[in-house]
Formats: sequence, C-alpha cells, structure tokens
Amino acid sequence: MLPRKPTREEVLAAAGRTLPDVIAPGLRVLFCGINPGLYTAAVGHHFARPGNRFWPTLHRAGFTSRVLAPHEERELLAAGLGITNVVDRATAAAAELAPRELAEGGRRLREKTERYAPKVLAVLGIGAFRAAFGRPQAAVGEQPDRIGETRVWVLPNPSGLNAHYQAEGLARVFRALREAVDGNA
Repeated sequence: MLPRKPTREEVLAAAGRTLPDVIAPGLRVLFCGINPGLYTAAVGHHFARPGNRFWPTLHRAGFTSRVLAPHEERELLAAGLGITNVVDRATAAAAELAPRELAEGGRRLREKTERYAPKVLAVLGIGAFRAAFGRPQAAVGEQPDRIGETRVWVLPNPSGLNAHYQAEGLARVFRALREAVDGNA
C-alpha cells in the first residue's frame, strides 16, 4: 500500500522527529544524508520528499535494478546498501543545523561506522561532510581518510534544491562510487 501524502500540518509537526536507520553490519555502502527534512520525517521514510533525486540516482548509477520508492527503503539491505544521517533531527532546512550539531553528528557517525563496518561510508553533501569531519578543503569523491577499514566518499546532496548537479551529473558521481565498490574502477 502506498503511503498517503501528509498534510501541511503533519509536515510542520514533524520538526525534531527522527527516522530509524536502514542499516546492517558489513554493507557495501552506507549512504549518509545530512538530516531528515520535515516531509521525510512526516512520512517516516528516507529521501521521501517529491523532487528528491536519491532514489532515481541510485537506479541510474546501477545500485538498484529499478527506482525504489521511499517506502521500499528496507529493500536496500538485500543489495548491501543502507541509509543513515549526520544529524538525526528533522528540520525544514539543513541550514537550521548548528555547527556543533554537525560536529557531534560526525562523532556519532564515526562510532556507527566503526560498529557496522560498511565497505564505504558515502556522505551526501560536501558542506555537511566538511563541518561534521572538520575537513574544510574536502571535495566530492573518495577521501584520504578511513574510519577503521571503511573507505569514505563524499557525494553531492541529491536534493532537488542542489542546482550544482543535474540528473546525469549526479548519476555519474554515484556510478563512480558503485564501480569503485564493485571493483570496476
């Protein structure tokens, strides 16, 4: 059954809510968003806001055999993929997050990565990565640092608001990650 679209009141009431991670030990890739948006928190599924390009990009990059809907997020686990966030609480915009929240989120993310040991942690958003990991010069792509044995990548934020990357550009950088993980790069 498809989830219904939340009302404006339900979206606004989602401020501060959290979503459970889609995670398991030993994943191929643990994708890490900045934090849930209000729409996403209202429906209870990651990257659920209409216009978010996460799900189509995963498919175009070859991570999934079809475009999954947000309510099918648990199907990622069978493909060795998962989802978490730097900061757990939902906000209307990532700009509402304080630098200390991002830094604390980075610390928790390191601990989670050490505990679950994915092959790759892929942080979706260069600004969030820079703030969370104290790497102001970081660029999109694989990072020189590892967390335990986990490789760390930075990918563009798939939000429809990210005008720096169009659909094909997003798919290209996500595909580069998939090829590196699958040994084709």
